Amino acid sequence: MRQKKLYRTIETAASKKFSSEKELLEEIVAQIVNDDQSKVTGGRIWKLNGQKKAYTLLFQTGKTEKLEKDFILKFDENEILKKIAEERTILADETNRELIDKGIIKYSASGVGPISYIDGEKYYKYLLALNSDYIDDDLYYTLNIVATVLTSKLREDYLSATRSHLQADLGKAQELQKSILPEHELDYYGFTMFGITVPAEILGGDFFDYLPISDEERLGIAVGDAASKGVAAAAEAMYISGAIRMASTFQIKISTMMKRLNQLVNKIFSDDRFISLFYGEVSNDSKGLFLYANAGHNPPMFLKRKTDEVACLTATGPLLGPAPHSSYKTDSVNFDYGDILVIYSDGITEAADDEFDFYEEERLKEIIIKNKNETPKTIALNILEDVQKFSTLDSKYQDDKTIVVIQRKFKDE
Repeated sequence: MRQKKLYRTIETAASKKFSSEKELLEEIVAQIVNDDQSKVTGGRIWKLNGQKKAYTLLFQTGKTEKLEKDFILKFDENEILKKIAEERTILADETNRELIDKGIIKYSASGVGPISYIDGEKYYKYLLALNSDYIDDDLYYTLNIVATVLTSKLREDYLSATRSHLQADLGKAQELQKSILPEHELDYYGFTMFGITVPAEILGGDFFDYLPISDEERLGIAVGDAASKGVAAAAEAMYISGAIRMASTFQIKISTMMKRLNQLVNKIFSDDRFISLFYGEVSNDSKGLFLYANAGHNPPMFLKRKTDEVACLTATGPLLGPAPHSSYKTDSVNFDYGDILVIYSDGITEAADDEFDFYEEERLKEIIIKNKNETPKTIALNILEDVQKFSTLDSKYQDDKTIVVIQRKFKDE
């Protein structure tokens, strides 16, 4: 959730109108440095200079000692710059003597914007570098998310000047997307489930699927949310949905499948694309075992019907895409008879009214408990109705909405 909230925060800031790319980048870096929770003490933006075969300093802020305005990082003197186009984000010991003399001991940078080729090597248009006393995985993922949002924003600004909407083609794409969604309602080995997706635009980046595993004694349930909305998000969602369907035909561990999907997203899609994914499996296990992995998705809510206790199935790994070498763990819960699991996308909890107040998790939790005696279909539709009433249909703050509700049936049903 931390990553998703960070993405939303940066995306909101980047959605403002800026007079130039430089102004946009400066605004975002300044916000990160001034955020007390970020643990970032300083930041710099470097711009590619092909003629000099170097990066030139574009902007700097924070508590670290300032560099000269015309400071450059030459390719041949900073070999690590070549690795950024491959890894996207790197954390390493600083090797540049002038930077070390300024007190910059650790090197942390991420590529932003389009990639150019110089002497056969790939280089990002911009580099975003942050200083922190905590050079760790949290900073690594922070840089990845920020770079992803900024790259997306720069690409959107470019495409907005040239794109034209082909409504007929979008209509066909909408029908295709609908055709790959499963039947809404399904019974499987003592479980009943119901899912529904409502896109915010003609096409959406949310998807869900029911996936019979090759041994026919397990059923996979996948709920995904591709970054942003519209055509690009829908294309990514359809591609990953197909990849998961193919993976389900093999005997493969959940953690291994998630790792491979992450590598696939990172390799196939552009740097501004990523996806959150929750994947779980029910079976004919007598104890109601449910195995799952959560790649940066909103934590599903698991209701113990006897006690009204609600547990959140938090992330077991990062979002799919930004970091190609990420690993994913598998966790589990046990369904007693009548227990309910609600899997949802952030279009539910982050639905906003005209005052930009969010629906949020607590309200969702209350409506789940209130409807615990209903069928999964009724629960899902009641949640959706409550969210739509809250946000109003004409609200400017709409996102794709997906809900999948799973319940273990009572023995006599």
